[in-house]
Amino acid sequence: MKMKKFINAPETITDEELVGLGMAFSDIVTVDGHLVISKDLETADRVTIVTYGGSGHEPAQAGFVGKGMLDVQAVGDIFAAPNAKLVFDAMKLADKGHGVLLLTLNYAGDQLAGKQAIKLAQKAGLNFRQVVTGEEVQYDPNGEDNKRGLAGAVALYHIAAAAAREGKTLDEVAAIAQRYADNMASITVKTTDATHPQNGMSFGDLGETDLMEIGAGQHGEGGGVRVPMMSAKDTVENVAGALCRKLDLKAGDRAFVMINGCGATTMMEMLILFKDTVEYLKNKGIEVVGNMVGEILTVQEAAGFQMNIAKWDDECIRLWNTPCHTPAYSKE
Repeated sequence: MKMKKFINAPETITDEELVGLGMAFSDIVTVDGHLVISKDLETADRVTIVTYGGSGHEPAQAGFVGKGMLDVQAVGDIFAAPNAKLVFDAMKLADKGHGVLLLTLNYAGDQLAGKQAIKLAQKAGLNFRQVVTGEEVQYDPNGEDNKRGLAGAVALYHIAAAAAREGKTLDEVAAIAQRYADNMASITVKTTDATHPQNGMSFGDLGETDLMEIGAGQHGEGGGVRVPMMSAKDTVENVAGALCRKLDLKAGDRAFVMINGCGATTMMEMLILFKDTVEYLKNKGIEVVGNMVGEILTVQEAAGFQMNIAKWDDECIRLWNTPCHTPAYSKE
């Protein structure tokens, strides 16, 4: 059966979507080839924030370029890291004399591109720091501990950018970002697989079963446990319980909760999951003081969600409650 996606040519998907992004949000971003640049960068007199990654996960990451979040994103092809030269170009473009924070999600391709870009940045004498996010929790005790970088990085973008806007130094911003990365945890629950938009191939056979996979990889990678479908409440008890244990959350702690839809999960389901998560944490004496609910980092039409929980302190709350304005997320 022919793939049902509104595209023109498989080889130009990323090029065309980026042109569309620049047209749709011309007041927020400028698109230059595969670089998405915040308009706010023009007058920035601070530490700047750069990231990179493959397309196919919209709105992340380009959707979070803008005031109060990312300054530049280097965009790779579908599910593929951009080349190191493009990442270096993003860092060089972002540099405003106060240093650049490079944020990397823990995947082999992203790590390789980052290492090569760092060599170029060092040779050019750029002042930068790198923070790698790999907040995935190993749900299967017998599986691989991949520590993949998931949607939790998006909240970190805003925390780091807010710290930079307060005038903090590069070392201070990097330290805040690293501390945030160390105090968050995520798990993916998948119910159906995505298809690759360039060739129509499925990432797996989960959609042909009556099972769900806890700890699934975004692109069909292994590491998850397949179990019969559960209710939202039972699923939350399993997932939130694992995250709380990882973070050693206890009564009196404050937390951020993200429910990220993988692409085909309805807002109805996400809101029920969020409600159940808040109630689960409340019953443990843990207060939810910040949240994101919606499609943040997707995998085409995969169904399921990522739950991210982070342990917050007064500094996180203050930084989070600052304005931001991006194509995918804004708050005053």
